[in-house]
Amino acid sequence: MATDTTRVDGTEPLPVPGPAGRGTNGRPRGRVRRRGERGPLASFGLHLTLLVAAFIALFPPLWLLVTSFKPKSETFSLSLVADFTLDNYDHVVNDTAFLTWFGNSVLIVLVTTVVGVLISSTTGYALSRFRFPGMRPLMWTLLITQMFPMAVLIVPLYNLMSRYGLLNQPVALIVTYLTIAVPFCAWMMKGFFDTIPVSIDESGRVDGLNPFGTFWRLIMPLARPGLAVTGFYTFVTAWAEVAYATAFMTGEDNLTLAGGLQTFVNQHTQDWHLMTAAAVLIAVPATVVFGYAQRHLQSGLTAGATKS
Repeated sequence: MATDTTRVDGTEPLPVPGPAGRGTNGRPRGRVRRRGERGPLASFGLHLTLLVAAFIALFPPLWLLVTSFKPKSETFSLSLVADFTLDNYDHVVNDTAFLTWFGNSVLIVLVTTVVGVLISSTTGYALSRFRFPGMRPLMWTLLITQMFPMAVLIVPLYNLMSRYGLLNQPVALIVTYLTIAVPFCAWMMKGFFDTIPVSIDESGRVDGLNPFGTFWRLIMPLARPGLAVTGFYTFVTAWAEVAYATAFMTGEDNLTLAGGLQTFVNQHTQDWHLMTAAAVLIAVPATVVFGYAQRHLQSGLTAGATKS
């Protein structure tokens, strides 16, 4: 027999909660989504977007690699390698001045990287630790130089290098690449040195070290992540740059790899199969350097991004 659950005041009683995991009517209750948790549709959309982005990023270099193994007649074929060949690489290495270009690039990159890391680290350390007249204008100068597009500076720098007889000389590209890389790297190194406690400098001075000794023997070993990022950025700046290399260097024996790459495809020749093979060879050293420095890149970039 049904019982009357109406209260004395005539109102309905509050519903009695069911067992754990069930609603008031005893039916299973849906899982409550936590704040910030994505639903199935949002998760699917995110993963689909990431897959599309990964495909867009990886397809060009993979297709470049595939095309480098095709003969000239199949360069624009949409199929994979039907007639595998290494003749493209053999022709690039043995029948062109590729090794000369490689030597020129290695010389310029090594000097630029070493000098760039040294100047950037000392400048960043001075801005981080010392207060001197003209410090703020110097910081603004380093920042403002990053605002000028590369194309705007080609003509003034070309006239300057021509006046001093530096065209077709490695020093012209070395100086130019340093003007590009050092301002950014100095700012980044300042942010990294700001994260190193000043007490380490003070302990070095107590032990009788001069400011340079403190910097070289105590601070530099702690700054390896920042130095790795600086070195990698300077390396990429000098290794992959095209505009200045083609403007300042003429003649087959003076070209760098970036300039030499343009000799395969121009108004007279269209050797795309050779260009892809040369591009793959050029990418190998950059990949090796990145693989060596990548363990320091994340911590170095993060430290260099902190606000002083």
